Amino acid sequence: MSTLVLLRHGQSVWNLENVFTGWTDVELSEKGVREGLSAGRTLAEEDILPDVAFTSVLRRAIDTLDLTLRESGRHWIPVRKSWRLNERHYGALQGLNKAETLKLHGEEQVQAWRRSYSIPPPALERGDSRHPLNDERYAWMPPELAPATECLADVVARMMPYWYDAVVPALREVGTVLVVAHGNSLRALVKHLDGISDEDISGLNIPTGVPLVYELDDSLAGGRSRYLGDQEAITAATAAVEAQARQGS
Repeated sequence: MSTLVLLRHGQSVWNLENVFTGWTDVELSEKGVREGLSAGRTLAEEDILPDVAFTSVLRRAIDTLDLTLRESGRHWIPVRKSWRLNERHYGALQGLNKAETLKLHGEEQVQAWRRSYSIPPPALERGDSRHPLNDERYAWMPPELAPATECLADVVARMMPYWYDAVVPALREVGTVLVVAHGNSLRALVKHLDGISDEDISGLNIPTGVPLVYELDDSLAGGRSRYLGDQEAITAATAAVEAQARQGS
């Protein structure tokens, strides 16, 4: 039996300001910091202590992981970072206010960009400062690998190799693994773990800062899962994420 803990990073300043973030590297809000600390306390109280952790190369996830490990007394464990755990790249939407984008393009189009499994937002031009190849973290990437935009299907395609090549071996070796990532990279992983269809994945909402624990059997392809913490608060947080997706906020 292996234990996998998934944690969406705490609220970021652009979450708070209702802005499409994607690969833009923004910091946590004050609430996001509290969420990271709370996640660490919850893991310690539940005695679910990771032996190794994985995260993206974006600071809101890295900072959440640091806060969580510090608060749970596991700041010393190995941490591995990969761009494959990054948030979905929102292309030309990155940096735009979500409500204003909704007014400009209409609810149907924006919902397709945000929640459709296979429809990406408009792509960035190569010379746009928001393009990954203009960021030193991704300058090594071949042009065909660096995303100018992504749909959720693209996130699944670039994230699953990392699951099999890095996370699965860790689960088999050490037993308890923490993955701190983003709403869409975690939706991609939960889609795999729970066998969610392409059509139904649009309805999955993951709250920020709440540990989601899977007890996995030898197949590592699914199992019992539960959110840790106050269930009423978790239900309210999940509903808030759902309302944002539905209303463009």
